Amino acid sequence: MGSLFRSEEVCLAQLFLQSASAYSCISELGERGLLEFRDLNPKVSPFQRRFVGEVRRCEEMEKTFTFLQQELRAAGRVPGPCPESPRAPAAREALRVQEQSEQLAQELREVSRNRASLRGRLRDLRQYLHVLREGQRFTSQPAPLGSSPRPRALSEREPILDPSVHQHLERKISFVAGVIHPWRVMAFERLLWRACRGYLVASFVEMPEPMEDPATGESITWVIFLISYWGEQIGQKIRKISDCFHCQLYAYPESEASRTEAITRLHGQIQELSVTLEETEKYLAEVLDKVAQVLPTWRVQVQKMKAIYLVLNQCSFDVTKKCLIAEVWCPVRDLTQVQDALRQGSYQSGSSVECFVQRVPTSESPPTLIRTNKFTSGFQSIVDAYGVASYQEVNPAPYAIITFPFIFAIMFGDVGHGLLMFLFALWMVLYEDSPRLRQGTNEIWLTFFEGRYLILLMGAFSIYTGFIYNECFSKATVIFPSAWSVATMANHSSWSSAYLATHPSLTLDPNVTGVFRGPYPFGIDPIWSLATNHLNFLNSFKMKMSVVLGIVHMGFGVVLGVFNHVHFQQRHRLVLEFLPEMIFLLALFGYLVFLIFYKWIKFSAADSMVAPSILIHFIDMFLFTSNAENLPLYPGQVPVQMVLVVLALASVPVLLLGTPLYQWCRQGLTVGAVLVQPLATGEQEPLLEGQEAGNSVNATMEDVESGGHSPDTKHLDFAEIFMHQAIHTIEYCLGCVSNTASYLRLWALSLAHAQLSEVLWTMVMRNGFVGLSYVGGVVLVPVFAAFAVLTVAILLVMEGLSAFLHALRLHWVEFQNKFYVGAGYKLCPFAFAPDTWE
Repeated sequence: MGSLFRSEEVCLAQLFLQSASAYSCISELGERGLLEFRDLNPKVSPFQRRFVGEVRRCEEMEKTFTFLQQELRAAGRVPGPCPESPRAPAAREALRVQEQSEQLAQELREVSRNRASLRGRLRDLRQYLHVLREGQRFTSQPAPLGSSPRPRALSEREPILDPSVHQHLERKISFVAGVIHPWRVMAFERLLWRACRGYLVASFVEMPEPMEDPATGESITWVIFLISYWGEQIGQKIRKISDCFHCQLYAYPESEASRTEAITRLHGQIQELSVTLEETEKYLAEVLDKVAQVLPTWRVQVQKMKAIYLVLNQCSFDVTKKCLIAEVWCPVRDLTQVQDALRQGSYQSGSSVECFVQRVPTSESPPTLIRTNKFTSGFQSIVDAYGVASYQEVNPAPYAIITFPFIFAIMFGDVGHGLLMFLFALWMVLYEDSPRLRQGTNEIWLTFFEGRYLILLMGAFSIYTGFIYNECFSKATVIFPSAWSVATMANHSSWSSAYLATHPSLTLDPNVTGVFRGPYPFGIDPIWSLATNHLNFLNSFKMKMSVVLGIVHMGFGVVLGVFNHVHFQQRHRLVLEFLPEMIFLLALFGYLVFLIFYKWIKFSAADSMVAPSILIHFIDMFLFTSNAENLPLYPGQVPVQMVLVVLALASVPVLLLGTPLYQWCRQGLTVGAVLVQPLATGEQEPLLEGQEAGNSVNATMEDVESGGHSPDTKHLDFAEIFMHQAIHTIEYCLGCVSNTASYLRLWALSLAHAQLSEVLWTMVMRNGFVGLSYVGGVVLVPVFAAFAVLTVAILLVMEGLSAFLHALRLHWVEFQNKFYVGAGYKLCPFAFAPDTWE
């Protein structure tokens, strides 16, 4: 069988790698992704392995790349993906990458440091210039003599001292000027007043332009302050308080000429710094362009290089210390590709001796490899979530491609809802190559996108079952004419006007000729949607349908176990397990399916009133009795049912004791016929210490002495085998009853979905059709919007998730439990994954 129906054959192999070509060979194998390497040095610390120095060098380069990436993001540049997957660098090329990356990192550090210094210096000069300009307005020169005195203004742009006061002041006035954060102005002013007791005059004004805060990087509007004071002690207090509030102080010249000269000088310095900063920015942009161009390729190369050395650390040297030996799990069909990869790696490294691969016999269970594509990966993920298939075990995924969407659709059957789901999945399938859909960050969206083909089939099957139920948004569709004739019933009955007035509900009698003209061509007749007893009819139909489909599904699971028994050469299980299981299932529940179909076929509308109850017959079958009031379905029904129950009960001890007794007898015959293997005449020297001929590298002398031989010669514990078989028997027999009842969830969920659809239509959408005027047409728009939102939120999302989980449970517990063990582990080949910038 193909790898989809059963996992591929995987073998244990050894790679013999020359020291000079080991790096190239591992690189070539990583590009192809064929092998899973095993650690041959499990007890050696990672810091004591041979290639730990190379791994540390790769980690140092990764730290350098992280710094370069942070600088790119700080400059507003998002590093793009690697245009093509480069190969792992050779030793000389790796040194070149390391030198160039360190050189670029050093250049970036120096240029960034210079730019930050220039920006800080330019910011200080501009702040100083604004301080001097605003200070000029505060401390302008007094008016000339003889001019008329002007009144004292309240504006902050007027001089802080009246010019006439200068003539009466004998003390020297000093100034403290600077800038302060706007959030600290009020507290700063209050503390100055309290500490200096009013021996100062302070003026505050906002800076004309916002500037960057060096602490946070935000752009804020600083506040300029100018404080005039008398006395040196007051000046010291002001400076201390300014330092506490992290104010930037600037020297403020006392004379007008000095201030004018300082402003002129600042203009020149600012112009020179601006030119220098512009050149620095250009050079920094050139360096960042170079980094953005080479960084994605370098990062992929170093990641591959590090992965190769980590794999080489898992290898062991032979006794001559000239050859590396690796132990791998390899698919048998890929052995030729592995040998070709080793030959290609040896040629690239220039080695004269080719590396080769050799299969090794082992008693260990190999990993499971099931190759999937974009269509089957979603279904395989559902199976793997329960448990990875054991090696060479039957894979339930290909059967779930049909059964899972179908069981989901039984609970979700509606043409309208299924069509919406199908169109949504079809949109994802048609645009699956779009990077915008694939590279989403929402985990829920990625889950939907990965299961797009599963959703597509669930929608398609829901449309099919919706036609079977004849439901489209809870409304029936008339594809074919109804098989019931109301006119014929009216012509052959005594329906008078008085009778119609007193009987709002009328009964159509199928026994009247021409009233019922045969079954509906496809699905449920639309006239049932108008009947008052349509729930009773649909409940009977869906309940029996759930039981029939459930028993068929479980029986199919038991039949799949035959393929496992035949493949693993356990043919005794066909007689001792499969046959009793099928007898128990078919004798009881297969017979129930037979009764359902027999009753459907035998009884028509004419004799439906005397049709017996299947439930009572099934109960009497276990009690070995008969009910006189419940007529038999066919002659000799009671003896047949007694025989079936006896067969079912007789199959239980066979299922319980058959396999343990067979293995116990087989072990007794095997113990008396132990053969001693003759020793080989030729001398064989093991490649590794502790390795026996024909054994795995990991199989040491202690493993062999403890019984690590083939499965045929190991000791079998009869008590353990019996307990395992007893658990399996009890679980199967009780599970047949409980699992059959569990399939009734198909009926319950289908009924709930139909009733929710009907309630939503009745409570919301039907209210929009009440008014037939223009106002009713306007009201219909918000009503339809509410109906659409509730349909998507409740019926598609919530009900869809509920039906999905129930279908998942039916596959995991009721279906896979009959044949699937799921105790394996996946084959994880060594492959270079595409780089992701996270």
